[in-house]
Amino acid sequence: MSSRYLAASVAVTVIVVVTVWVTDLSFQRAILLAPVLVIGVGAAAGLVVFWGRVGWESLRKTRHPRLVLGGSIGFVALVVVLTILGVKLPHE
Repeated sequence: MSSRYLAASVAVTVIVVVTVWVTDLSFQRAILLAPVLVIGVGAAAGLVVFWGRVGWESLRKTRHPRLVLGGSIGFVALVVVLTILGVKLPHE
């Protein structure tokens, strides 16, 4: 068995085990859903890489990157704190 097959097998097993741990799916059902889980994780990873590159390029081209980065971190911190405190924002 090549190392690629071994790495792919371990990755799929980890995805299935984490899915069973996080959700209340049975192990057998998670195994049956393994192809869907792999596609979903791959799509999510692709989106993270894509938006990470977009953000990085945008940050590099701005005039004040520290200000933009500080504002972004501050906004994320505010959302996290409000979520932890249980604040419900009004919806339109």
